[in-house]
Amino acid sequence: MFPSLRLPLACAARTARSGIIRPSLHIKSSFRSIVTVKATPVEENSILVAQRKNRPVSPHLQIYEPQLTAILSGLHRITGVGLAAGFYAVTVSFAAGIVDSATLVSLFSALPVAAQVLLKTLAAFPFAFHSWNGIRHLIWDSGREVNVKGVYRTGYTIIGLTVVSALALLFA
Repeated sequence: MFPSLRLPLACAARTARSGIIRPSLHIKSSFRSIVTVKATPVEENSILVAQRKNRPVSPHLQIYEPQLTAILSGLHRITGVGLAAGFYAVTVSFAAGIVDSATLVSLFSALPVAAQVLLKTLAAFPFAFHSWNGIRHLIWDSGREVNVKGVYRTGYTIIGLTVVSALALLFA
C-alpha cells in the first residue's frame, strides 16, 4: 500500500466504525449458539411444547372490524348449507313416505300464527338472500362490478332486495 494513503484510510476506517459516516454500512453480526441434544421422544415433545409456548400468537378475528364483504360471503355459504339441508330433509321424508303434502299443510295450519310467521321467516330470508347473492355472483362472473366500489354497491343492493323480497314472501 502507498504510505501516503495509510493515514487517510485509517481515519476513514475509524470514522466509519464510530458510526458517523453511513451507519448502514456497519456489519452487525449476531451469533446464536446451536446445541445438538440427544433426547428421548418424550423429552423431544416437552422441548417442542416449550418452544411453541414462546411463539408469537396471531391476533384473534375479533380485533378486526367486520367488513360487509366477509359477512355477506359467510352468510351466502351458511344460507346455502341451510337451504340444502332443508331441501334434502323434505325430499327424503317425501321419498321415504313419512309425510305427504296434505299432512304438511294440515300440520302448518294447526300451528299458532306466531309460529307460522317464525317458520316462514326462517325460510324466506335465507332463500331471498341466497337467491339475490347468487345473481350478484353471476354479475361478477360476467366481469361487471368487480371493483371495491362495485362490490360494496352490490352488497348493499343485495341487503335491500333481500329485505323487500323476504317480506313479500313472508306476507304473501
